[in-house]
Amino acid sequence: MELRDARRHMSDTWGQLSAHWGIPRSMGQIHALLIISPDPLSADQIIAELGLSRGIVSMHLRSLMEWGVVHKSIVPGERREYFQSEKDVWHMALQIARERKRRELDPLIATLRDLNVPQTDEAHRREAEEMKKMADQVMDVAMHVDKVLEVGIRSGSQGLLRKLINILR
Repeated sequence: MELRDARRHMSDTWGQLSAHWGIPRSMGQIHALLIISPDPLSADQIIAELGLSRGIVSMHLRSLMEWGVVHKSIVPGERREYFQSEKDVWHMALQIARERKRRELDPLIATLRDLNVPQTDEAHRREAEEMKKMADQVMDVAMHVDKVLEVGIRSGSQGLLRKLINILR
């Protein structure tokens, strides 16, 4: 396999994996290309490599920077913007966990805290009880996951994150 083919295979695979996590496939491909590139890449280089539109590349680069896993990089003598991925995979995993917690888990917990299952007539009592029971169970799981993530994120420690992951294996 040629290096270019391997690079394409890696970006395609990362894109497919990203799609399973709710991240656009093309965003995953861009991220993979930046992860494996030893040097920062310009948007034009990403477009040429992946065959994506300028608008898509621009939008996904902004999102990746918002996630904190890609940053702009200065290339001496160049006026174009260049981009580089976080190269420490454990740091990247912590950053992604931090963002997913903020974007997904925190709103879920807030919604469940605010959920007020109303007292209802006899005809709907069983449904209301089941809703309350399930909401309480989801909240219990969410709070445990939140505690684990908080410990891992707050520590910023790769060692602690690795231990937590090994416990889950």
